[in-house]
Amino acid sequence: MGDLTGRTALVTGASRGIGQTTAARLAADGAAVIVHYGTDAEGAAATVAAIERAGGSAVAVRARLGAEDDVETLFAGVEAYLAGRPLDIVVNNAAAPPAGGMGVTTREEFDRLFAVNVRAPYFIVERALHLLADGGRIITISSVATRMANPSQTSFAMTKGAVETMSRTLANELGARGITVNAVAPGATRTPANAPVFDAPGLADLITASTALDRLGGPEDVADVVAFLASDEARWVTGQVLDASGGLFLGPRV
Repeated sequence: MGDLTGRTALVTGASRGIGQTTAARLAADGAAVIVHYGTDAEGAAATVAAIERAGGSAVAVRARLGAEDDVETLFAGVEAYLAGRPLDIVVNNAAAPPAGGMGVTTREEFDRLFAVNVRAPYFIVERALHLLADGGRIITISSVATRMANPSQTSFAMTKGAVETMSRTLANELGARGITVNAVAPGATRTPANAPVFDAPGLADLITASTALDRLGGPEDVADVVAFLASDEARWVTGQVLDASGGLFLGPRV
């Protein structure tokens, strides 16, 4: 377990799922965590309460990503909490889910995907840079959809490909400050929020049969990878996309 004592982390979309588990993991490693949420105030409060019960420090900040004032709203809360202290870790986790394939996704859905999944992370990083300490960490959640040809996720995969490119470019730009920039690409990850999807007959078995490690992922599988990238142990890793899918669709299993 890495030591993040004295550091502060911002985790977007931390009211449930991977974001919630990541916030709890970073707090367990010693970080004070800013728990961002868009609409799920109850979930964000639960995240904060769980962290505090475990002896950690956290605060919830609301901002509806994709809105015109999303970043300024978010950072008004972030800066109020920091009170002049630096920000050390930014985890861009919040994302709009796949909206369907070409011919199914509407223009409005397409625009929202890019507003939430691309525009928001880009401008969150831009806004965070003057707060981010040298030696800081920027971690964005991508998806294995970028390396798979899934026609039902074309527009979604495009957004995740964009943030992977952003991460590589920023890694080169910010390296002189000791800031590492990486992405984590989960695969099929079962959370309380999406559990009904995996309850569809045969789906979990189909995915498991296509996964090298022979099971569905859980949010802790992704959160642990994020925690590694946030730690000092990952100081020499930057500009990378770490696959956290258990080996989903690596090839035939015989």
